[in-house]
Amino acid sequence: MTNSAAITAYWDAAAQDFDDEPDHGLRAAGTRAAWARVLSAWLPSAPADVLDVGCGTGSLSELIAEAGHRVTGVDLSPRMIEQARSKLTAAGLTGRFLVGDAAVPPTGGARFDVLLSRHLVWTLPDPLAALDEWAGRLRPGGLLVLIEGRWREAGQSGVPYVAGAETLPWHGGITADDLADAVRPLVSGLRVEPLSGDSALWGGPVNDERYALIARI
Repeated sequence: MTNSAAITAYWDAAAQDFDDEPDHGLRAAGTRAAWARVLSAWLPSAPADVLDVGCGTGSLSELIAEAGHRVTGVDLSPRMIEQARSKLTAAGLTGRFLVGDAAVPPTGGARFDVLLSRHLVWTLPDPLAALDEWAGRLRPGGLLVLIEGRWREAGQSGVPYVAGAETLPWHGGITADDLADAVRPLVSGLRVEPLSGDSALWGGPVNDERYALIARI
């Protein structure tokens, strides 16, 4: 099994080049606009409290704040959090960023209108427990937005993930059908939106399964 120190070291090392991936840094105008479009469709129209778990360098947090929402980002990697804070500050936006385990966000008794997670569940030692925890962080009627997939490679840029990763329950990602089965007992309703065909989101065509699962508590 993986350990948190090794996971932290892995993502700290990945932080420097993380935004080089088109869908991570959102540096291209078309990619950034595509993510802004889908987030606008999923999130409430009125300002909301949004918890971005596994926020990485804060690219989605920046779009969320830009749309007028109050965003809190959580990531295990201090270097990722440093970049997220700097990114929002440079954009003149406000966000709260915390170093901690995204599976059990260090937000105390706070409740949120939306919990967002992108490309995270495959890294979790106990994803079912995390989903239950996340559902409990939402206010009644809140939204759980999971952007996930079944990946060709679980590592970043071909770099092997930490030792023991092959024992993770959802190593390599999870199909939409399987994630829906896991989430359904926790929510009052859900839908799945396929994303593989929207090449603008990824900076080019992809041939693996990518989707968003949107569920209401």
